[in-house]
Amino acid sequence: MINTIRQVPSKVLNRRSTNTLEAEREQFDKVQCTSISKAISSSEAPVKEKHARRIILGTHHEKGAFTFWSYAIGLPLPSSSIISWKFCHVVHKILRDGHPNVLQDCMRHQSNIREMGSLWGHLHDKYGQLVAIYSSLLINKMNFHAKRTQFPGNLEMQDEELEKAAGTDINYVFQLTVDLFDYLSCELKLAETVFRQLNTSIAVSQTSSGQCRLSPMIQVIQDCSHLYHYIVKLLFKLHACLPVETLQGHRERFHDQFHSLKNFFNRARDMLYFKRLIQIPKLPDSPPNFLRASALAEHVKPVVVMSDEVPDDEEPEALIEVTSAPQTQQQNVVDMFDQAFGPPSNGFDDRDVQIDNLKREVEMLRADLERIKSEAQRYITQLKSQINSLEAELEEQRTQKQKALVENEQLRMELESLRRQRAEGESQLGQVLEAEKRAQATEQRYNKLKDKHNDLVSSHAELLRKSADTSKMLSATQQSQEEVARTKQQLAFEVEQVKQASEMKIEEQNVQLERLRRELEASRAELSHIQSTLQSSEQSGQKLSSMLGGLQEEEGVLRKKLAQQEAELCSLKSEVQQSQSSLQQEKERSSRELGELQGRLREKSSQEDLLQQKLLDEQFRLLQGTVAEAENIIQDAVARLDDPLHVRCTSSPDYLICRAEATLGSIDSVQRGHAEYLKNMGDAGSLVRPLTQFAHLTADTIVNGSATAHLAPTDHADKLTDSCRDCGNVSLQFLKDMKSKQSLARASPAAIKLIIEKILQLGKDLRPKSMDFNQEELGDMVDKEMAATSAAIEEAVRRIEEMMNQARKDSSGVKLEVNERILNSCTNLMKAIHLLVMASTELQREIVDSGRGAATQKEFYAKNSRWTEGLISASKAVGWGATQMVESADKVVLHTGKYEELIVCSHEIAASTAQLVAASKVKADLHSKKLTKLQQASRHVNDMAANVVASTKSGQEQIEDKDTMDFSGMSLIKLRKEEMESQVKVLELETQLQGERMRLGDLRKKHYELAGGCDFSPEEAVLVKEAPASLMANKPSILKKPPLAQKPTMPPKNNSQLNISDGLYKAHFRH
Repeated sequence: MINTIRQVPSKVLNRRSTNTLEAEREQFDKVQCTSISKAISSSEAPVKEKHARRIILGTHHEKGAFTFWSYAIGLPLPSSSIISWKFCHVVHKILRDGHPNVLQDCMRHQSNIREMGSLWGHLHDKYGQLVAIYSSLLINKMNFHAKRTQFPGNLEMQDEELEKAAGTDINYVFQLTVDLFDYLSCELKLAETVFRQLNTSIAVSQTSSGQCRLSPMIQVIQDCSHLYHYIVKLLFKLHACLPVETLQGHRERFHDQFHSLKNFFNRARDMLYFKRLIQIPKLPDSPPNFLRASALAEHVKPVVVMSDEVPDDEEPEALIEVTSAPQTQQQNVVDMFDQAFGPPSNGFDDRDVQIDNLKREVEMLRADLERIKSEAQRYITQLKSQINSLEAELEEQRTQKQKALVENEQLRMELESLRRQRAEGESQLGQVLEAEKRAQATEQRYNKLKDKHNDLVSSHAELLRKSADTSKMLSATQQSQEEVARTKQQLAFEVEQVKQASEMKIEEQNVQLERLRRELEASRAELSHIQSTLQSSEQSGQKLSSMLGGLQEEEGVLRKKLAQQEAELCSLKSEVQQSQSSLQQEKERSSRELGELQGRLREKSSQEDLLQQKLLDEQFRLLQGTVAEAENIIQDAVARLDDPLHVRCTSSPDYLICRAEATLGSIDSVQRGHAEYLKNMGDAGSLVRPLTQFAHLTADTIVNGSATAHLAPTDHADKLTDSCRDCGNVSLQFLKDMKSKQSLARASPAAIKLIIEKILQLGKDLRPKSMDFNQEELGDMVDKEMAATSAAIEEAVRRIEEMMNQARKDSSGVKLEVNERILNSCTNLMKAIHLLVMASTELQREIVDSGRGAATQKEFYAKNSRWTEGLISASKAVGWGATQMVESADKVVLHTGKYEELIVCSHEIAASTAQLVAASKVKADLHSKKLTKLQQASRHVNDMAANVVASTKSGQEQIEDKDTMDFSGMSLIKLRKEEMESQVKVLELETQLQGERMRLGDLRKKHYELAGGCDFSPEEAVLVKEAPASLMANKPSILKKPPLAQKPTMPPKNNSQLNISDGLYKAHFRH
């Protein structure tokens, strides 16, 4: 083939290679243009994977993204938010999986991405908001990778590479961690925005519009898994080199991002769209504890696995096209050769051989490609299987850990049962030894009775066999305690029977031996007596000799009997010796078995001691972990005392009292748990639970005490703050004593209890002192006050009708018209107030029914005592205002009162009803229909009060006569004098007005003090904010100072206006 190519002229080869490159370039541009136009389209559907894959392969083919950006610049990004969204998705993909030079090409067009995000960020469009956030993420990603070149676009690095990239400069590691935090925040912000726009149901994730939004989340999940792992590694490294206080902000930011990332993974894992495309890892239940260096070993790197499943609408395609284009190019090459050199002669040419060789090479390459694909697929399958096996092993290790904990508990229980069984076995062993001693004593006495002795030996052997069975039963640890007890009773009963039988046999043998001894002694005594008789009567006759012969014969018989008995006694002795030897063998065997049993017991005892020590260490470590966490909780609470952001937090004395009482109860629990733990250090559960509750309640008391001090007087606030700080310091000292075994016994929370009691007393001192009735009477008083208010309004309406009738009888003309108009407006106002009270009563019933739960109505009012007192006070004010208004109207009709009194009463009633409305709606639901009805009634009351004021003012103008000044007989000097007197009167009235203003201010200040205006609960705070606004809106602006009286404007005088007769000018006034 090489020789054939050499035979071709160089011009033809150059022309041929140029045409081939141009064709390849044209084909590449065509494929890229088609893929970009199909991937970034205006249809609301996800980007197809095959188009994105072609674009990514194109970046690797040309080693950059020049072609992509040349086509992407012409896309209508400002006109379609969907096209912009898909454009961001494709850019994200090529930044992750494209050629490394893609980053440099994208950095050149960073301004275009920023302008696109800014444009869509100012428009109110759902995709526009997503595009703005996505463009910000892409800019942050490009800046990060341009600044940190060690991190690849897909963020895949080994731990050794991460350590190398971080280096040894702790400041660089600190800043790198901050950059990773910012990177992860942008990723999570995009995910939260997408999920906020979507309903998380399964149906949404299966629609094309939902998948269009969710498809970029696959790249976000891949980035987040790597960022989370790198942040954990770097934070552990920072905690190993820097103080804990310096990294407090890092830990808080990590905790927030951890919970957001975990929520993101959990929500994505539940969607069907992600289940067939990606395996999302599970994060641990709680974030890593960076304060404990050993927690790094517990950290598991989250691994994201992409599924090999291809969507239904996509078909796998060959990465290298070897069919159409090569055939076309081959045909073009054949045509050029035919034109240059003519057709081949005789149907054979070297080019055909070359073509065949090239075809074979292409087939071989295609086979190699298929083989590489199959091997790659096999490697992927193996890696997935290894990952699954590793996950299974991890789950198995977790299960084994749990089983080990359960077995530890079971061993502890078995250890207790072995202790009890060992004690019982020792008692039984003592009984067995005692029985053996008694049997040995009995064996020494068995000298003559063979049959009875054999029975005794057999019974004793049976006893030894039962004792061996009992020893075997003791070695079996799983046998129940009841069987051991029954065996013990049975053995005791049998030993007692053997003991009684042996004693009875011994007594019988003793009796027989004693009888034989007595017979032998009697025989010997008789023989000696006979011998003495023979010696003394030797000289007797033949008679005595015959008697002596008879006696000798009897003596021989007795001797034979004695010899027989001695032979029997010897045989009994030999039998006893044999039985003693067999008994000795049994004793040796029993002693060997006993030694083996004692060895096993000692081994069990050593194992028991090791397990006991291990249990004590585990329990102490558990206690130390709890104490460390409690210290962190209380340190955080103490740190908030000096936190400037905590100054805006407030709390009520009642809530502080509730927290302090709960803390006192937890302190008692801690004392009891501490005493129990000192008695039994193998169980720390009795101390861990109260200690955890104590830490949370103490921290809550400290924080709420500081918040309560923000609303308290200066002296009480200083005392309360100091007490909270002392409580935190003493609690930390108590927890410090709990850390060491040496100081554990003397640790006592008594000092904490004293400080908590002091805080409780300060809270009680800060409670309002305006309660003049019991909490149990609140429910009845609310109903009574509302009923009394309704009755007072009805009585006021009745009296106004009576005054109307009386006025029609007593007056006429203008006065009757004025009185009717005033009384009609007062009647309308009272009816409006009556409707307002009824609406307030219905709203209160709704509030009580919805908020009391299982409690009664009185219990609800007693629980919300401060709100109930506000209702009672507002009801009293409304009833009193209605009564005062009727009296003022009566005085005005009878011409004994002032119109101003009626106007002031109208304002007071409007203010009182506004207070009742504010007190009623402070606990109401914002969407309640009865609340809307109450607000409408309140506006109607304001309108009616304004009508009363208008009627009163117009009537006052009609009734009161305005005196017109007569200036006809006044000279200039007299007018000047009257003007000065008028100014003096104006100044006097202004002085009186100023004094009345000051008096009114003092009265209002005293009114607020008596009403407990300085102490508010959370509900009353809303009441205080709303009620005064309504009050000020209805009260007249009497505090506004009127303008001073001005002199009348006079024209310049001239000589023609002089009155010569009296020497005075004529006064001119401008009307």
